Amino acid sequence: MRKPYFCAVIGKNFGDEGKGLAVDYLSDVPGKVLVIRHNGGAQSGHTVDRPDKRFIFHELSSGAFRRADTFWADTYFPDLYKLGEEMEAFYDVAGFRPVIFADINAKITIIDDVLLNMAAESARGSLRHGSCGMGIYEAKCRSEAGFAITIKELLEWSEEKCVKRLREIRSVYLPRRLQELREELPEQIKESELSQILPEEYEELLQSDAVLENAVKEIYRNLQYITPIKDVASFLNSYDRVIFENGQGLLLDTDNAEYSPHVTASKTGLTNPCEFLSHWQFTLDEVVYVTRSYVTRHGAGPLPNESSREALGIKDEDQTNLDNPWQGSLRYARHENTGGFVSAVSQDLQNLQEYNLPMPACSLMITHLNETGNCVLCECGDYSVEDFCELPAVCATFGQFYLSDSRYAFDIKLVK
Repeated sequence: MRKPYFCAVIGKNFGDEGKGLAVDYLSDVPGKVLVIRHNGGAQSGHTVDRPDKRFIFHELSSGAFRRADTFWADTYFPDLYKLGEEMEAFYDVAGFRPVIFADINAKITIIDDVLLNMAAESARGSLRHGSCGMGIYEAKCRSEAGFAITIKELLEWSEEKCVKRLREIRSVYLPRRLQELREELPEQIKESELSQILPEEYEELLQSDAVLENAVKEIYRNLQYITPIKDVASFLNSYDRVIFENGQGLLLDTDNAEYSPHVTASKTGLTNPCEFLSHWQFTLDEVVYVTRSYVTRHGAGPLPNESSREALGIKDEDQTNLDNPWQGSLRYARHENTGGFVSAVSQDLQNLQEYNLPMPACSLMITHLNETGNCVLCECGDYSVEDFCELPAVCATFGQFYLSDSRYAFDIKLVK
């Protein structure tokens, strides 16, 4: 039996590196392509540009313009309430609707997860974690507490039964979770009343039956776009290339103690792909780490070597990462020295040993080179991209380089 070519695309830093561009590029191959969304959920914002169109992908794969199919793994938290909006927006841009497959055990994000996420982040005030406000962490906490809702269950239930289950979650789980959120607040906020973590507007929404009923109607309307998969191994073998599209960046991994609590709720590196491949008895052929020629961070938390965009000589405004009430403004920095540049990657590659997987080809994609004069900006100085790729620590870690000096996949150059 032929084996698909398995590739993982991982953001090397704090997200916003150009993973959408990378997936779009890697999807441009002969044969059938599948892109697996396996961490986080609808909080991802991966941009793909064409000279005549542009789209920001959240739950659809960034290979969709190439007609790559999307697969939601059981470690992904899809938001079926929001899916229809993205699907129709893509149809308006591309003229077709992508195909989505899902592991029947994938657990969904519900409307109350989003509302709790927004309420808790609002309560933290200036001490916000930098959450996207999309409910992924709340979905994870609810699922781990025994209140998960899976794709399989949705397909088996009527709309009325789903509404009943959401009411049960509100009556049994919600009060407990509100108390936990209050206890998790920083000390300087803890002394406030519990109502502070549930501002009036959120309290009303979390008590409204209409909110639940409308959400369920939208969820079941959008189930039409999903094809459930039971036999995952056979399904994967029907493809020529399978790409893991990671959300967010390696430094935001849930287990990254250095940047906690300003991290995400999911595994952002090789952990999920390794576990997935090991379970279904496949191996990884290539891992592509993606970085800008400088570093960005959207949201609260430490950012080594932080600088202004102007001080770095970057004049172009970021068209995707606009200011928003949950994450604030996009922040900028230089890369650490070359040892620091590769350290997180080296640690991430150790996941392969844990799952007894052979070492794949390890590649680096450097994006936004047009904004820095084809240089990589580091704390110890600026390197031409050619010199940077020849630095001992860099070339010892990465066997080949994809260089991007525009917003378009067709301009990417492969250097070995």
